[in-house]
Amino acid sequence: MEITSPLQQRIEQALEHCRPYLQADGGDIQLVNIKENGVVEVRYEGTCVICPLSPLTLRAGIERTIMHWVPEVKRVEAVSK
Repeated sequence: MEITSPLQQRIEQALEHCRPYLQADGGDIQLVNIKENGVVEVRYEGTCVICPLSPLTLRAGIERTIMHWVPEVKRVEAVSK
């Protein structure tokens, strides 16, 4: 996803805070879409795709970080495509 708006930039900055932890275990995360209702869609990559703790990571780590940096985000969802 090409960064085209200040909202996307802020979300990407929040994801940059999460990436080192994911990359340390061979994974990563990409911003896929930002819906008008405040839902952000992300896609796991690498070992995060098969990690049984990825739902916990999404809620307790990634979603919390994004919502801290970008309060207008209401939810973060992982998508596979």
